[in-house]
Amino acid sequence: MSEASDTALLLVRVVLGVVMLAHGWNHWRGGGGISGTAGWFGGLGLTRPRLQAWLSVLTELGAGVLLLAGFLTSLACAAVLSVMLVAGLLAHRRNGFFVFKDGYEYVLVLGVLAVALGAWGPGEYAVDEAADIGVTGWTGAGVVLGVGVVATAGLLAVFWRPRQEG
Repeated sequence: MSEASDTALLLVRVVLGVVMLAHGWNHWRGGGGISGTAGWFGGLGLTRPRLQAWLSVLTELGAGVLLLAGFLTSLACAAVLSVMLVAGLLAHRRNGFFVFKDGYEYVLVLGVLAVALGAWGPGEYAVDEAADIGVTGWTGAGVVLGVGVVATAGLLAVFWRPRQEG
C-alpha cells in the first residue's frame, strides 16, 4: 500500500474514532446524561434502558479508542456497525433517508464506512500492523459484518420490545 493510502486510512480511522468518542461522551455527559439517554432508549422500546445507556457509552467510547489506536480494528468496526444498525433500525428508519429529517442517512454512511474499513484494514500507522494482527480483505469485512449483525440481533432479541400500535 502507498504512503498516501496509509495516511488516508489513518484519517478515516481517526475521524470515525473521534465521531464514536463524541457520541459516547454525549450519551454519558451531554444533555440529560445517562438518565436522558436511558429515557430515550426506553422510548425506542428497549428494556433495561439504563443498562442500554451504559452499554452504548462503553461501546462507543471503546470503539473510538480502538479506532484511534488502530487496535483490533475489525472488532472496533463491528461495534460501530452494531451501534449504527440499532440506531438506524430503532430511531431513524421510520423517518426516511435524509438526516435533516432525522432519517437514516448518517448512520448508513457510518455503518458502511465501518464495513469498508474492515476490508481495507487499519493501514500502516496502526497497532494492528505493528503487531502483525491486522485482518483485511473479505475476512476483515466478514468479521465486521458477522460480529456486528450477530451483536445487533442478540441485543434486539433480548432487550427490544416494540411498542404496539393502536
